[in-house]
Amino acid sequence: YAGDTYFQESANQLVDSGADLATFAREHTLLLLKPDAIVGRAMEPTVHWLRDNGFRIAAVRRMSVNRHQARALWYYQWNIASTERRHLADLLVTISDAVLLVLHADTDDLPTAVTFCDRKGPTAPSQREPGHLRHLLGRYTYLLNLVHSPDDPADVLRELAIYFDEAERKTLFGELSERADRSADALRIGADLADEIPARSFGKDDAVATLLRDLAEIPEAQGVTEAAGAGTDGAYADLIHTAWANGWPLDPWAVIVLGSHVLPMRTGTQSQTLGAVSAADWREAHHDS
Repeated sequence: YAGDTYFQESANQLVDSGADLATFAREHTLLLLKPDAIVGRAMEPTVHWLRDNGFRIAAVRRMSVNRHQARALWYYQWNIASTERRHLADLLVTISDAVLLVLHADTDDLPTAVTFCDRKGPTAPSQREPGHLRHLLGRYTYLLNLVHSPDDPADVLRELAIYFDEAERKTLFGELSERADRSADALRIGADLADEIPARSFGKDDAVATLLRDLAEIPEAQGVTEAAGAGTDGAYADLIHTAWANGWPLDPWAVIVLGSHVLPMRTGTQSQTLGAVSAADWREAHHDS
């Protein structure tokens, strides 16, 4: 990330403030509770899981994430993202505000970001295990994974500049120096969002039922509705593609849920530009450091 503008912004600001760049990046990480986490009422179990796993919530921000920030966050991974995945991700950021937690942990042999990534659990639902945060919050789909965090210390600095401008980062760094526990703030914001955003089903069948009801109100969609009655993933995928092509007003959440089950999430067989770093990989790469 040495040539990445976002990384440079945070790194330069911390150095100019007199902070120890390596220590800051090693001791902190970020956790974004995405709109699907808000719909899934994930805040309270997340706060308790963080406490039980030795992570202190050092700062909290309620924020909207737009399509440009989404592309910046996953810039080095979305080279394999399908068009459909990008469409669904863009739809997801319209569902609700998100919540960003800045986490601190007393590090041992691993940076906080690397330790947290291992304990968070992988994106693929089948690979999540008891004890992982994502296993606790719900093993839904590849897309609906509820939370995001940076992979390594450099990525922490990079993502800070994606979320915040220079003035807001300065305020944030001041809060972090207080070394307070902001768990109560996180719970309050989660409760506020729960009052504003209804809980919804993550079930595929419920999404199908909702979309068929929507389509029944659109005269020109009769043929698509009949085809969807076949109940196959291909028919459901065609339904979504046709609705997008015609601009039909369908329930966004139902489209996201069904689409996450039946639409392709990646293209081709190429690899991500950058992948996540496991704790084992980090130890092997830094054993002499």
